[in-house]
Amino acid sequence: MVLGALSGMAYVNIVLVIIIAAYFIYELYSYIRRRQVSTMLDEEAFQAGMRKAQVIDLREKKEFDAGHILGARNIPFNSLKVRMNELRKDMPIYVYDQTHTLSTRAVVTLAKNGYSKLFILKPGYARWEGKTKKAKY
Repeated sequence: MVLGALSGMAYVNIVLVIIIAAYFIYELYSYIRRRQVSTMLDEEAFQAGMRKAQVIDLREKKEFDAGHILGARNIPFNSLKVRMNELRKDMPIYVYDQTHTLSTRAVVTLAKNGYSKLFILKPGYARWEGKTKKAKY
């Protein structure tokens, strides 16, 4: 009986190790892919280049209305594929979200569709110290 319980725990441990390994492999793949198609910018570099770029906020409209970087357009990540044609391919694209999880997925999607000059706000909006705008309502 004790032997059966131990082997049951061993199966659970094996499954947990596989899940953790899969998570780290996915994170490594995302990191490599992001580095291939985009450049991470700190806040200072982001602010310096955003005047000559298309700044896209990938968060949902409710979060965007609660506060966003001044001059940014809201294209939520879940509608990016449909609204991608709103972006110019000849201009740099600066993207951000709360951290940079959605931004990584967005730049990979954009790169697959022929966009280049892709940049991500490294700290994300959560740590943004620059000018912001909030909806009046």
